Amino acid sequence: LIMLFKSIMHIAFFTDNMDEMLDFYQNKLGAKLKVLIRYKEYLHRNDRPEHQKIAMIYPDKIFNVYLEIAPKQFLELFPKSENQGEHIIFNECLGYSHFSLLVEDIYEVKRYLTDKGVNIDTEITKGPSETYQMWITDPDNNRIEIMQFTDRSYQVLGKISD
Repeated sequence: LIMLFKSIMHIAFFTDNMDEMLDFYQNKLGAKLKVLIRYKEYLHRNDRPEHQKIAMIYPDKIFNVYLEIAPKQFLELFPKSENQGEHIIFNECLGYSHFSLLVEDIYEVKRYLTDKGVNIDTEITKGPSETYQMWITDPDNNRIEIMQFTDRSYQVLGKISD
């Protein structure tokens, strides 16, 4: 079996809380702001008329940002659009549930995050896949699972139940 993909390149969220989200991911989780695009980038893009129209009225409005979480792996944030509904409750709907960040030392990361003022939602436990885990949420209540592999982790060794 050939693995087609190298990694997950990015996960994207809409937010109506851009400043708080940037502060959380940069100053608490240590992500690097790598890209910040304002609508004025679309002023001369005739191939994107809907973006161009916004650029003429709000040239300095943020279109999107990319925060580098790990080398070449990003979280992309878009400002909320006018007609978007409110954030759903965790696991209320089909589809997206959460994302996970892999760490080398989950206990050290817990100390670091606690020192930065991040609320840890759960204790560190070993999940059913023999992998350590704990949970946090960002300012928009997106759930983030933080995990550390063990020498028995199913994700490393593989495990297909009969």
